[in-house]
Amino acid sequence: MGWIEFGLAMMLFMASHRIPSALGVKDSLIERLGSRGYTALFSIASTLLLLWVIWAAGRAPFVPLWDQTPAARWAVNLVMPVVIALSAFGVGAPNPFAFEGRSTGFDPDHPGIAGVTRQPLLWALALWSLAHLWANGDLAHVILFGTFAGFSLLGMKLVERRRARMMGHDWDRLSAQTALVPFAAMFTGKWRPQSGPSLVRLTIAVIAWAAVFHLHEWVIGVMPNP
Repeated sequence: MGWIEFGLAMMLFMASHRIPSALGVKDSLIERLGSRGYTALFSIASTLLLLWVIWAAGRAPFVPLWDQTPAARWAVNLVMPVVIALSAFGVGAPNPFAFEGRSTGFDPDHPGIAGVTRQPLLWALALWSLAHLWANGDLAHVILFGTFAGFSLLGMKLVERRRARMMGHDWDRLSAQTALVPFAAMFTGKWRPQSGPSLVRLTIAVIAWAAVFHLHEWVIGVMPNP
């Protein structure tokens, strides 16, 4: 039963990110709830499904593949602040390149988070998955985090391709000071940050990190200390 629940949870999570768009449900909900309302609803549903997937992986039969090491636990703790910062600065920010961003208010001369990376949330998911993959070497969690890592890395290509097609000739102008790989635009001289980070989003990131760290044992069942 453990494997059946885990498989069902994984399928529903993946389907929730594809079926609404394919069946036109997404457009219908946006029309009724507005863009922000839909984003809030989708975020809540995705979070609940993600928690179910993680809990189901923990209840699946334990099949060890490799042992956890102190280095792996340190890696998770060092990566998670970056993951949460990318999420906090990416969701709802002016960023027409990412599905979690806003198409309005974007200034190509001051790209904000898009100057760091055009796909902050997908990079957050990839880093979260890869760090936890290293730290959890049993079969169920390898399937879980390996799938999410592949999903996020492949998703970057698909989202970039779709947005480039939608923007057409405007893509080169709008993306001139951005890059897909984090900080690549800054290292190549295409972009220089001209102001500090949003204090509101920075505060949200710090609070979110503290909440995730302190609630991890209660929600997931494992203390995240190295």
